Amino acid sequence: MPIALADIYQPIKKDMEGVEDTLSSIFVETIPESVQDVGDFVLGSPGKRLRPALLLLSARAPSGNGAAVKDPQGVINVASACELIHVASLIHDDVVDRAKMRHNRESINSRWGDDLSVVFGDYIYAKAFDLISRLGNGDVFACIIKAITMMCEGELLQVCQRKHLNLSKDSYMLIVKQKTASMFAACCETGTILGNHNGQVRAGLKEFGMNFGIAFQIIDDCKDMMSGESTLGKCPGQDMMVGEVTLPMMNLLDSVSGARRKELTDILQSQISDDGVQCIRETFLDSDALAKTKQTVTHHIDRAKQGLNVLRNSGYKDSLGCLMDYVIDNNF
Repeated sequence: MPIALADIYQPIKKDMEGVEDTLSSIFVETIPESVQDVGDFVLGSPGKRLRPALLLLSARAPSGNGAAVKDPQGVINVASACELIHVASLIHDDVVDRAKMRHNRESINSRWGDDLSVVFGDYIYAKAFDLISRLGNGDVFACIIKAITMMCEGELLQVCQRKHLNLSKDSYMLIVKQKTASMFAACCETGTILGNHNGQVRAGLKEFGMNFGIAFQIIDDCKDMMSGESTLGKCPGQDMMVGEVTLPMMNLLDSVSGARRKELTDILQSQISDDGVQCIRETFLDSDALAKTKQTVTHHIDRAKQGLNVLRNSGYKDSLGCLMDYVIDNNF
């Protein structure tokens, strides 16, 4: 039986509780009741909290016993900020993608409209920056700002490349590194900065985060093609419907030829219907595209685990490794 996320987070249980308290306080401080309602709605459907967990574990793992963390509340504030940045990016993504569901509920834009969603996402970004600024650490701020810039660049590149079925795998990988993996890497690197760890540890955990983030996004792209609504927590086939070209899709097109390839290409270049999504899903599951995609995921998981070699054995290190196993076991 796969390990539960709560068990993985056990070494940082108190820190994660601090993150939840900090996130809750963000919207309590807000005066307009309407903003509080949206904030409560967002917090009422939490995700896996992977980003704050990566930061907290990276801050405590190198010392083996977590003793290097001198300002626990400061670390919790920055971890909370990373989660807020993630939430804000999802809200904006749902507006861009015209998504109707998120975490098995209405998306913010579906419930309150695009205007409020855009402004509320901006508001959350501002709250995140406030939390980071309280620390007064320029290295931390620079690390996170660089990741946000890369996230935006990745999203811009992805939107510009929609419906471009000739997108190269190198270009796809650049998008993945920027829009998702950069933040994973920044959380790990920021954790080492806050834990006062050396350059080798910082580089190793940054590499771990980058490769974990790449694997995570490829898995997410794969789920969009093969999972149902209850598993995804959102409408399946969302990537296909907005014209995003992903590695699973590239592998699928590489696995077929002739009339079958033309049929799939025509579906992907048109206004895709539910029947079109179902056709692509069935073809994907019947092809070797899933196996090829798994190979790429495994490659990056292996590289991520190599990054953990800079750490001494501890419960924190085990949790970082188990996080990757959790993502694999619950999706493949």
